[in-house]
Amino acid sequence: MAGNRSGQLVVPQAGQALQQMKLEAAQELGVQIPQDGYYGNVSTRDAGSLGGYITKKLVQIAEQQLSGGSR
Repeated sequence: MAGNRSGQLVVPQAGQALQQMKLEAAQELGVQIPQDGYYGNVSTRDAGSLGGYITKKLVQIAEQQLSGGSR
């Protein structure tokens, strides 16, 4: 699990990797990332697309690790 109910990361070092993944997802999907970091003005559709893309990538990484493959 990447986070907890308080929104804090269980593994703080994962923050940078998740941010990078978010930027890559946004670029891939053509979603504009707010420069100030506030996502309140991002449409629900765009936020859902980003979340879905990141979840798909995390599942792929986990499957590769479980099967003994490399990233």
